[in-house]
Amino acid sequence: MRTLLLLIILALVSFPIEAQEIEDTIKIKTRVVFLDALVKDKKTNLPISSLTTENFEVFDDGKPRNISYFTREGQARKPLALVLILDLREDGAGRFLKRPEILKAMEDELAKLPPGDEVAIMAMDVAEDEERYWLTDFTSDRARLAAALARVPALCGPNEGPPPEGVERIVVTEQKAENAEGKPDDVTHTETIRGRNGATVTRETRRDGSVNVKRVDKDGKVTIEMHDFYDMAAAVREATRRAVQLRPNSQTSIVWVSDGIAPIFFEDRDATEQILIRDNVIFNSLTVEMRTLLKFIVPVGKPIAGWFGVSLYGSAKHLAQRSGGEAVRVGRVKDYGSGLQRIIGNLTARYSLGFALAEDETDDGRMHSLEVRVKAKDEKGRNRKLQVSSRQGYYMSSTLSREAAARAQ
Repeated sequence: MRTLLLLIILALVSFPIEAQEIEDTIKIKTRVVFLDALVKDKKTNLPISSLTTENFEVFDDGKPRNISYFTREGQARKPLALVLILDLREDGAGRFLKRPEILKAMEDELAKLPPGDEVAIMAMDVAEDEERYWLTDFTSDRARLAAALARVPALCGPNEGPPPEGVERIVVTEQKAENAEGKPDDVTHTETIRGRNGATVTRETRRDGSVNVKRVDKDGKVTIEMHDFYDMAAAVREATRRAVQLRPNSQTSIVWVSDGIAPIFFEDRDATEQILIRDNVIFNSLTVEMRTLLKFIVPVGKPIAGWFGVSLYGSAKHLAQRSGGEAVRVGRVKDYGSGLQRIIGNLTARYSLGFALAEDETDDGRMHSLEVRVKAKDEKGRNRKLQVSSRQGYYMSSTLSREAAARAQ
């Protein structure tokens, strides 16, 4: 009885305390724009980790913002969700990526990641049979990563037989198209991209993951169509979608491994950039040597391709610069490991900055330009020459419907 009476008294005493705590709760709606910035010394190309808030300035559409959130490298950083996209074209990066010593160099660097960081690997071929596979989903297991990379040689070059055991072919299973709209039964999604110059690109994604792309110039006179195509834009979309879905609390970063040749419409490249910025994905490129013949063809082909609205070479570097990533060139076997180490190291050696949006700022759904400036002095009191990498924009969280936001954009 004494114990029961004590419990009743405790219950009666605790009730008004809990009620008081609820009454004292104040809910505040705060919107903060976060971005990561990598600062390197231009002379040594090494990251600088000793800066403070006073060294940074952030400009939003050219106007300064007060930095309300700041952490240095390694302080409360998000775990990485790293996606390696390997372009296995036989006359491109595939001729290197099928070599065991190069795969081993990359495997050794991935094995150094902390347990909280995870890696997924996609393999694709944009020139021959258009096949694309997930060699492994996100994992930090060294054995799984080694097994995934060991499957790469079998996918290089013409693939006449079934894919190696353990790979997942990329397909689209969500049915969105309606037959009443006149779309083929296997079209799952149609995207229309209107460029700043008036051209229009239409992307049709099918259930098997293949993409039909059509571009019509601003006068409606020149039409280019590519069927059963799987390009850089499709790969980035798939990698981003998967990372956002499976690892929403991680920092997504893509490493595109190719010889730099990635045909893509300029309008499609701009739309891909917007996807990276909207989802805060850092794009990086690891570029291998081109074949000697291509080194002579590309300078001639670039202006011709450009006339048709196609970026033939350099889009990977462009996306890396716009999203705050790294563009690294590799040649020797050891460069693959050191190049990957440089990208990963620069992903973790970043400052996290944030500024709050005022309550009266309208959610307009459009992209705002961002610029980070850094000033610091050396031991002699002179201004240091610094290089800053960060994403070049952000989107406000829009209260408009998706259709209304698209019209505003």
